[in-house]
Amino acid sequence: MKHDLTHLPRAGDTVAGRPGTSPEALEANFSDLHPPLNPRQAMIESQRCLYCYDAPCVEACPSDIDIPRFIRQISEDNIDGAAHTILEQNILGGSCARVCPTEILCEQRCVRNHDAECQPVLIGLLQRYATDHARFDGHPFQRAADSGYQVAVVGAGPAGLACAHRLAMLGHRVTVFEAEAKPGGLNEYGIARYKMTDDFARKEVEFLLEIGGIEMRYGQRLGHDLSLAQLHSDYDSVFLGLGLGASRQLGLTGEDAPGLAAAVDYIKILRQSDDLAQLPLARRCVVIGAGNTAIDMATQMARLGADEVTLVYRRGVEAMSATGHEQEIAKANGVRMLTWATPREVLLDAEGRVSGMRFERTHATEGQLQGTGETFEVEADAIFKAIGQGFDGDSLSDPAASELARDGERIRVDDAFRTSLPRVYAGGDCVAPGQDLTVQAVQHGKLAAHAIHQDLLAKQEAA
Repeated sequence: MKHDLTHLPRAGDTVAGRPGTSPEALEANFSDLHPPLNPRQAMIESQRCLYCYDAPCVEACPSDIDIPRFIRQISEDNIDGAAHTILEQNILGGSCARVCPTEILCEQRCVRNHDAECQPVLIGLLQRYATDHARFDGHPFQRAADSGYQVAVVGAGPAGLACAHRLAMLGHRVTVFEAEAKPGGLNEYGIARYKMTDDFARKEVEFLLEIGGIEMRYGQRLGHDLSLAQLHSDYDSVFLGLGLGASRQLGLTGEDAPGLAAAVDYIKILRQSDDLAQLPLARRCVVIGAGNTAIDMATQMARLGADEVTLVYRRGVEAMSATGHEQEIAKANGVRMLTWATPREVLLDAEGRVSGMRFERTHATEGQLQGTGETFEVEADAIFKAIGQGFDGDSLSDPAASELARDGERIRVDDAFRTSLPRVYAGGDCVAPGQDLTVQAVQHGKLAAHAIHQDLLAKQEAA
């Protein structure tokens, strides 16, 4: 972990006579957040759908899944067909069914989402049911004839994996370069453990790779082991699915003190842990932020057994990027939310470790955030910052990469995900347009693959 939390007790330790959380309790606390539908529930729920011709749910789906079609297929007990309908548009449809904020996308637009119906059709759970219960005889998609072209994909997150799979379907050979030891990106390292259980991220990637034609290389980081110039020379096209790898700074003195850490660093260790009882646990912790990562961090600390978890945000609840559904999850787990407060000082004990934080109360005047001058303190053994991820500039440090046009810190692309460099494409969180959603990253990768394919065919015809 980047910042030192080794002084904290473990989740399973007895502290001041208070017993730690038992392994059994921890296992229960990190079980499936939304238990899957059983066959009878799936059949009943699928029959609630009106199978709209101009379905508003499809318009709201970033990956263009034909939602009425796959739900009708479930109602007809054609589970393999339903899964195929989903996966032909979103090859990571299983993980998206678990983590996609359906409550603000397809389900929000469902025509049954009104008071008289009580709730929309449970599209996310039906999608999970179909992808979990499909029993294909081999991989459901076949590779086209070998095109002779080779494409480099940098990053094995949702965008890179979706791009690689679609390129393989189109007959191209793909090499995926991944900095970490495992593929999956945020699905493997950054999603709350209770949202993605049973090593699902790994299993989904193994399924994706069954199409063939995709070589994985791990421990390869752009700007360190790889250069864009070399990839540009060695491959016919390059797709950059770099994500956002740098945690933003608070800019406060004491930010490097033991007990202050980036939430994503802790979540990564939690996701990879084989023994949750051995994780460092702050009995009193503060999480700074307002997005889904902040919610995930706060909720997981509560489930690990923390006595007090406080989430602090500089604006009001209505401005939080975490959905109302995510906020309710945190509240149900005992997380206290403090709004209209901004960090001003990291408080340290006599040994230089975090003991709390001083905040200034804020308000908005004509949309501009201002401090009131009034301060208060929150005691804490650890502080976790979840104030957003930035682009890791080191990845674009070589001369060729530095020529990429940028929108702020992110890579500029056109409507076909072409960058300013010929034969170089990008998608996912590292590009400017979008909502930083897994499902949107998948769509970026898929559409970029089609653009790469068309450009390669045009090059072939021109020759």
